[in-house]
Amino acid sequence: MLSPKPRPPTDNEKYYRDAHSHERKRLPTLFDKPSVQLSCIVPAFDESQRLPTMLKETVVFLEQKQRDDPNFSYEIIIVDDGSRDNTVETALDFSKEWKQCDLRIISLEKNRGKGGAVTQGMLAARGKLCLMVDADGATRFSDYDKVEHALTLITDDGHGVAVGSRSHLVTTEAVVKRSFIRNLLMRGFHTLVYVLGIRGIEDTQCGFKLFTRKTAQIIFPNMHVERWIFDIECLMIAQSQHIPITEVQVNWHEIDGSKVNLMKDSILMARDLFLIRLNYVLGLWSVRIPKVIDE
Repeated sequence: MLSPKPRPPTDNEKYYRDAHSHERKRLPTLFDKPSVQLSCIVPAFDESQRLPTMLKETVVFLEQKQRDDPNFSYEIIIVDDGSRDNTVETALDFSKEWKQCDLRIISLEKNRGKGGAVTQGMLAARGKLCLMVDADGATRFSDYDKVEHALTLITDDGHGVAVGSRSHLVTTEAVVKRSFIRNLLMRGFHTLVYVLGIRGIEDTQCGFKLFTRKTAQIIFPNMHVERWIFDIECLMIAQSQHIPITEVQVNWHEIDGSKVNLMKDSILMARDLFLIRLNYVLGLWSVRIPKVIDE
């Protein structure tokens, strides 16, 4: 869905639930001074089945990282995107076992789409670095270290984006296994991305992207797109502001339970990609740079 900048949160969405105390607390903002090293933003829609496995892998890795480096700190923000199942209860149950984990839950009153959920989570992040990561656990979380390292190599004046990539998995064997229509739609989408959107990035859609806080402060207050194609606008904004972007190969495997309808969503993504480019070209959308950015 396209919207005029991030839709403002409702009164209830201005609060998060602390997973341990179960108290409702006022959300911080992305423009506060950072108080943790890393914020992990996890958009979740009907993810009660896949979320526990992903959270366990994530927390095991981050807790070990914290033991290795006592200065390291993190938070996990689960953005429940109007789920119809017990996603929130699943997250709360997980927190009972992992009491040391700083787990926060934002519940959106209505489903906004993955992009809307990521944006709302980012706008409440406390981290010096902000990571968007899918709830299905398709990307191995231990790849975080090399993604972070790649980001440090390109960061310029506090700005940078590191994009997880599955481009190395596009082998002849993989192409043969996919149906003709799937290959056709994939090639068509990549062509549209090249012509209308992003150049120089082979995999724009991998759900593992790391942003410096300063970059997140520019990108997410300017987001319009709330559905699957939001990654494109996110990267378009970064490129328009000459923010350095690096692509990092990550380990990825397909997880059952995908909510993508191949034909329907491909058509909607193509439509939205065209509308994104048109709105920016016509000047109907623009990127406004915040006057004060706290690092």
